[in-house]
Parts: sequence; structure tokens; C-alpha cells
Amino acid sequence: MAAIKFEIPATISQDIDPAELSAALAPLRAGDRLRLLYDQLGERLVASTSFGLQAAVMLHLIHEHAPKIPVVFIDTGFLFPETYQYMEELTSRLNLDLRVYQPTVSAARMQALWGNLWEQGKDGADRYGLLTKVEPMNRALRETGADVWLSGLRRSQSSSRVDRPFVEQQKKTVKAYPILDWADAQVDLYFHQNNLPRHPLAEKGYVTMGDWHSTRPVVDGDVEATRFNGEKYECGLHLDSTSADFQI
Repeated sequence: MAAIKFEIPATISQDIDPAELSAALAPLRAGDRLRLLYDQLGERLVASTSFGLQAAVMLHLIHEHAPKIPVVFIDTGFLFPETYQYMEELTSRLNLDLRVYQPTVSAARMQALWGNLWEQGKDGADRYGLLTKVEPMNRALRETGADVWLSGLRRSQSSSRVDRPFVEQQKKTVKAYPILDWADAQVDLYFHQNNLPRHPLAEKGYVTMGDWHSTRPVVDGDVEATRFNGEKYECGLHLDSTSADFQI
């Protein structure tokens, strides 16, 4: 079978000390973290969003404290209709500089050639993640020229995130997490204080959000079982183990 090689952005942030920057961000409030990052790094920054259940918090913080930061949205082609509706609502309300990226292979073509990859065990799910999320995000970083990626990831969201620093090096990109230390209660309070709209599926038992075929409402309080049939929680974007080479 042929091999697809995914390009990783060429820039390497050698002049950024992730440990030093992480220590500088730790004592600050989230908005101050964003302002510090933008003041120091400017056009080197890009943010990402999934327009998931808690995406409005990070997007509102960017709107309030660093509105010039472009926001990348990866449209896998398999999102819930409600997610696309939520995207339109938040983008209009917050006047985001939104950059939409899609896989180079359409959803219909992907299924016609390889079937439902997400139903084909770990290898299929990994292939799916690389095609629909990792490759488009790598392309977004390359085309925007950014080498510092902001994400709304939080430690309390999954067991794979509990030891994350505020800033870390992943391959050739520096990643920063301005709300990494926020608890769920702090997120809920921010929604209330700023009158932010909720994702339409929040009231239907969903506690996390991804593609329609791999996300389900919470059962028995086990949040990590709501993604990929409980086999994994991360799609690959926020793990450091993703290869640039992918066999299909």
C-alpha cells in the first residue's frame, strides 16, 4: 500500500524556553497569560478550537485579551450538526479571525476507499485521526507561519493531561495552555459571568464533544468513556506520539 507523508511545520522554536515561559505563566490569570504570550510572540501565535462544549471560554478570553490571534478550526466532515451551528453563533458573536481547515480527503471519499476507519480498532482510529485532524492542523501551522499553538486543554479533562505544564515542546511546535489549571466549576462560572451560549448538546448529556460517530453522552459518570467507545480519549492532536508518516 502507498504511504502518505504528512508535513510537519519547518519552524523550530529554539529561542523559546518552554520551562521558563511556563513558570512565567503559572502565577498569572488566564487573560494576563494571553496578553503576555501575545506581547512576547505576536504573529507567531495561533489558537485552535473544536467548538466543543467549553470552547466558548477560551474563545471569549482571546476576544477580550488578544483578539488578533487567528483561530484554527479543523472541520473533519463528521461533526454534529449542532457543532456547526454553534460555530456560526460564536464566530459571529466574538468576531473571531477564524481559519477553517479540512482534510485533503473528503468524508465520502474516505469512507468509499477505506470504510469506517473509526470502527477498525486502534490502527483504524489512529489513521482516522491522522487524516482528519493531525494533517489539517499541521497544514494550518505551516500556512499561518505560526510555531506557537494555543489550546484550551485543561488538566481536569482527562488522566492523560494531569501532568501537563503550561508550555511544552511537541515535536517542532511549542504549545501553550492558558486555562490549563481551570477546574470545571471555574469554567461554569465564566460561562455564567459572561453570559456565553452553551453548545446545544450540553443539555442532552454530552460532557465532551467530537465527531458524531465517536462521541456519546456520559454514562455512570465516566467522562473518558464518552470518546472512541472508551478505548481512548485523545484524538491525537494533543499527544506527542503522533508520527509524521502514515501507511494506508
